[in-house]
Amino acid sequence: MRLVTFVRPDKAAVAGALIEADRDLVDLELATGNAVFRTVQGLIEAGPDAWAEARAAVAAAPERALRPCAGTTLLPPLPIPVQLRDFASFEAHSSAAGKRTLPQVWYDEPVYYKCNRFAVVGPDSIVEWPAGSNLIDYELELAVIIGRGGKDISTERAMEHVFGYTIFNDLSARDWQFREMEVGLGPARGKDFDGANVLGPCIITADEVSDPYALHMVARVNGEEWSRNSVGTIHHRIDRMISFASESQTLHAGEIFGTGTVGGGCGFELGRYPARGDLIELEIERIGVLRTRIR
Repeated sequence: MRLVTFVRPDKAAVAGALIEADRDLVDLELATGNAVFRTVQGLIEAGPDAWAEARAAVAAAPERALRPCAGTTLLPPLPIPVQLRDFASFEAHSSAAGKRTLPQVWYDEPVYYKCNRFAVVGPDSIVEWPAGSNLIDYELELAVIIGRGGKDISTERAMEHVFGYTIFNDLSARDWQFREMEVGLGPARGKDFDGANVLGPCIITADEVSDPYALHMVARVNGEEWSRNSVGTIHHRIDRMISFASESQTLHAGEIFGTGTVGGGCGFELGRYPARGDLIELEIERIGVLRTRIR
């Protein structure tokens, strides 16, 4: 399934599934008559039996549950995630293509920081850039959605806890970030402003992605390709991230793990930055294109 959160004519934000080459979507609550399927979070929390029921409902959706995607507003697949973490897993990005020597701990542990889960926006959003910042940047990331929670999860069983994948544009006010990180506490205001965490356009469920490391990633600004890479260049793999984050800590269904910026996947690495008014398009194979306009 390729799951979305969309705005229904009654203004409710509800769960849907894309069909017909993304021309239409299925309103999952209307298709099933079950309020559990009203939100993507509710569907995830309901567990594997509910996921199977949702797949069956999508395959046999009645006409009254279908809506055209054209003219329908898509929100982030998970509008307010229960938790949002971002890992540093791509060596090329963390070392800025070899210009910085990374500490040994970077190679030993998939270190992460926690993002502002209330600053999430979805596809085709217009993000108001902070008035006090003048260095606009994007970050091209694959995001992993946790399906089953747990604690002290082994690496061997970790992928069983993956519900699906989406695209994460980790917008960064670089001038703010460069200044605040001199303190040594990690990213803060430079990545936490309203609209800084862009997610979407959909969540593709794990059963439809046989190998997440084979997914190709592309970034474009105003239609011009700025970078191209693959999830396969990752250093810390997804199973290691899940196992590491769950050590003495309970993970919950619906948490989102950003895998980190792929090599070359931001303006900082390329020595060029987007400007106000620019359209940023991040594309990951099988998931789609996540578009964001800077204002």
